[in-house]
Amino acid sequence: MIEMGRTDEVRVRIAPAPTGHMHLGNARTALFNWLFARHHGGKFIVRIDDTDLERSSEEAVKAILDALRWLGMDWDEGPEVGGPYGPYIQSQRLDIYREYAKKLVEGGKAYYCYCTKEELDAMREEARKRGRPFKYPGKCRNLTPEERERFEREGRRPTIRLNVEAAWGSREGKIVVHDLVLGDVEFDVKEFDDFIIMKSNGMPVYNFATVVDDYLMRITHVIRASEHLSNTPKQILIYKALGVEPPKFAHVPMVLGSSKGEKLSKRHGAVAVEWYRDQGYLPEAMINFLARLGWSYDDKEEIFTVEELIEKFDLDRVGRSGSVFDINKLNWLNKQYIMMMPLSKRTDAVIPFLERAGLIKREEITPEKRRWLEKIVEAVGDRMTTLADIVDYTYFFFTDEFEYSEEGLRKWLSKEGVPEMLEEVKELLAGVEPFERGEIERALRGYVEGKGLKAIRVFQPIRVAITGKTVGPGLFETIELLGRERTLGRLERAIRFLKGRTENP
Repeated sequence: MIEMGRTDEVRVRIAPAPTGHMHLGNARTALFNWLFARHHGGKFIVRIDDTDLERSSEEAVKAILDALRWLGMDWDEGPEVGGPYGPYIQSQRLDIYREYAKKLVEGGKAYYCYCTKEELDAMREEARKRGRPFKYPGKCRNLTPEERERFEREGRRPTIRLNVEAAWGSREGKIVVHDLVLGDVEFDVKEFDDFIIMKSNGMPVYNFATVVDDYLMRITHVIRASEHLSNTPKQILIYKALGVEPPKFAHVPMVLGSSKGEKLSKRHGAVAVEWYRDQGYLPEAMINFLARLGWSYDDKEEIFTVEELIEKFDLDRVGRSGSVFDINKLNWLNKQYIMMMPLSKRTDAVIPFLERAGLIKREEITPEKRRWLEKIVEAVGDRMTTLADIVDYTYFFFTDEFEYSEEGLRKWLSKEGVPEMLEEVKELLAGVEPFERGEIERALRGYVEGKGLKAIRVFQPIRVAITGKTVGPGLFETIELLGRERTLGRLERAIRFLKGRTENP
């Protein structure tokens, strides 16, 4: 019935529904498909499953494609790039689905069903009373032309149901899914009633549209989450009805929210991919993290480049059990990738976050200010878990308007003698020449030694006075980067503040 044949080239696809943004589970499935295609020199196809027109949106399509682009998963065929088997948006392929549904009806493998919602509800209620699961009894399977004509005159709009017995050849036997991850999985044909393939509004159901598209687009391997396994026998029945060979199936383990087997939810981290981008996670870290959710190469290697993943990835190393989403592992990976970035590139990466926080304006970054920014990023060192952390660690470099942290005020600035000590430090730093880290450190350590104090009793009050925080980049680097004038000004501000508190308790 379908004239096109399979291809020797590996062809895989993802077919997200544009009813929302791309979440981690979908991104992981997309990655496995993409890596499999790239490993085998095949094609990765994106197809948009927007047959749920009421819930689908152009905004969601854009968000899905943007997420794939950010992650570096380029597609060979699909929206924006085209291809020989388009269109790649299902709502633009409705005539194709209707054509093949009609051919199935004409071949006796499907039939029009005129049962109303009320009639179906009554059948379900009867099955419930008898303590049996509802299965459509095939009431419309053998309607006469006169009966069909009468239903049409009544204004009934039919669905189209697959005739399972005609499609399979009998009501006996096993449907075997030869799964590349799970092994052989069997389903009894008797479990399936004559299910709907086209709705009464002329729209295809998921299983039918998927089968038609996967065949016409010459998909060789369907790699998807294990939650879709229950759809697979129905799809095999449709392939059988169409008289064509199904692709190879691989159902990969679900991403779990905890080791207790909980489904991944928002409280575990199942938010849109864009959220991770906006929080300052690197795409390379996300790819590495997602690849390790269900796939393992050995027990030693944790960090892989994209090139290494393409070289090493295959389905035989994908496990059967669910993989737990671990935000701590993602954070650790992201920190490693941030620190692997050259300083100049790391600075480029944090500038959008500083700009978004209103701390800098890109157009005002002169060569001199750029060098200063790089020194700030260097001073932050390995403290950043995400790029967004740059704001919390460095905002005091860009503005004098900050408050002293509650801990800093209570633990360090409120101690007896601190205002007097800050006065002496201010006078000391005013005379440091040149005003560079080495000289600053030498002067302050000399002060500590001369006073017979513990360094922390001097350095922490200074830090809180000039940054408002108890933690941050090295104190001596911070003072140098702030410069003499701003450092002395902030010390004076803290002194006045503390004296004001004493005078007006």
